[in-house]
Amino acid sequence: MTRTPETQTVTTWTVACDGGAGADGHPRVYLVIPQAAGEVTCGYCGKQFVIDRAHAHADH
Repeated sequence: MTRTPETQTVTTWTVACDGGAGADGHPRVYLVIPQAAGEVTCGYCGKQFVIDRAHAHADH
């Protein structure tokens, strides 16, 4: 069975992805969303992170 990659809307330009718990997980990686594109995809699991530009704020 093939899983469809998840899409998550976020409000920070840097996100962390670990693929979830258990056997579905992978090493934690930090991804920076390019401002021009507004989205980034995890190279391990394919999860897509999309910035909510209306509510986005600078990372701390």
